[in-house]
Amino acid sequence: MKHLLNHLFFVLLAVSFWGCQKDNIVLIDPIETDDSEDLIANTAFTQTVGVTFSANGNAVVTGTNDDFTVTVSGNDVTIVYAGEEYVMYELSGTTNNGFLKLYSAKKQGITLNDVNITNPNGAAINVQGTTAEPSNGKRTFIVLKGENALADGTKYTETPSIEDEKGAMFGEGQFIFSGEGSLTVTATGKSGIVSDDYVHFISGNITVEMSSSVSVSGSDTLKPACVKGKDYVKMTNGALTLTSSGTGGKGMSSDGNGYFYGGTVNVTVTGSNFGSNGGGGGPGGWGNNSSDGVSAKGLKFDGNLIFKGSHVVVNCTAHEGIEAKGTLSVSGGEVYSHSQSDDAINSGGNLTISGGLVCAYSQGNDGLDANGNCYIKGGVVYAISTSSPEVAIDANSEGGYQLYLTGGILVAIGGLESGSSLTQSCYSAPSWSQNTWYGLTVGSTTYAFKTPSSGGTPLVISGGSSPTLQSNVNVAGGTECFEGMFYIDASVSGGNSVSLSSYTGGNGGGGGPGGGGHGPF
Repeated sequence: MKHLLNHLFFVLLAVSFWGCQKDNIVLIDPIETDDSEDLIANTAFTQTVGVTFSANGNAVVTGTNDDFTVTVSGNDVTIVYAGEEYVMYELSGTTNNGFLKLYSAKKQGITLNDVNITNPNGAAINVQGTTAEPSNGKRTFIVLKGENALADGTKYTETPSIEDEKGAMFGEGQFIFSGEGSLTVTATGKSGIVSDDYVHFISGNITVEMSSSVSVSGSDTLKPACVKGKDYVKMTNGALTLTSSGTGGKGMSSDGNGYFYGGTVNVTVTGSNFGSNGGGGGPGGWGNNSSDGVSAKGLKFDGNLIFKGSHVVVNCTAHEGIEAKGTLSVSGGEVYSHSQSDDAINSGGNLTISGGLVCAYSQGNDGLDANGNCYIKGGVVYAISTSSPEVAIDANSEGGYQLYLTGGILVAIGGLESGSSLTQSCYSAPSWSQNTWYGLTVGSTTYAFKTPSSGGTPLVISGGSSPTLQSNVNVAGGTECFEGMFYIDASVSGGNSVSLSSYTGGNGGGGGPGGGGHGPF
């Protein structure tokens, strides 16, 4: 109910500020989440239950009382808790044929302490609500100690008809990850880590490797992802490495918002799209009007995406690298997205960059693509489109929207959307060389960037003062970013001076509303 009220409040607030002119829309930051209840220190666990799995025998459960109903069959462990206290479950040991399944109406904790669980028939860890109302799940704290591994099987054969079981690690309630250990999740049947509420990463080193493909049964289409949070996904700190190689698989997805406030996220999606051919999307095909189409994207959120401090790297083969169906904003951190087939970064609404570092590198569509207005107010932006007539930065001009450039450092290979509002002056080079280091000096700061192996023209640059540009330079020092394609505060030597001319925008359209290869999933 709390999330519903927050969402309703946001909608009403947005409506009340909606302007009649598209270029005067007031941008409202989505309501922030309250993290106080996600801090494990704020919960007193008064009961501890140990679960030790055995490679050669039966699992052993210790520390229970009359409030627990425990069923153990080999290494299949099911625990039903009917008490009122907060329980911490301590998991250890190894099994290649077992699972832990919990039922409880109370929030709880699970400590993974050098545990290794593989379930060939479904989820390795499955957290439900009560047996009467399985979907009524509560908050579960996942504490990482030592090195841990969870894996599912290719088929889920034992899921009760009234329950969900959507991944190798599944919970009906919230998942909050903390601790200083590591966790590797291997998903071959469905998704990796899934919450039917939200997922919050506070600390820990987590790797998810997913090879699951989309399976279709009637009108039911499974849309697998390494990490899925139905409400939202939040990254506060820690390290995430997500790899998806299955058909239609995503690195991370949510029906709601994405919050990236700290830590590191590295996403690689190499799978093809699933569905009918008919436009957009590269290998495997993906029909824009296909009812069963599922696209293989890096980060895909049906709500808004907010980047404030995380270091995010996305590489995607068949579809968009990063997509928000709502708005997308970057005010801090570093965001690098590379797509071989579609937009590198796409926003269904307004796209705003006011700070941080952003690289959007597309080999099949636009670099940055906003289906509303695109606002560049600050930060460092390196946008690349190698697919003419697409552009490095595209706003939905066909819908009456524009690109507004008012600040920041900009390098754009492939040009800008026609009709852009460029309050900060832009300049273009008459030509540029492939795989070449350039030195860009704005004021007292020098930036070095390497051009791609192909791309459209022109090369556009902009900064707070008149820039100078040199080609074929030698680069030393500075702060590396964008996977080695860019340096800040670099020292450059040698090279040749590049003549620059005033640039006002224009290099063809970006594919119209929605660009290329967009779809419902």
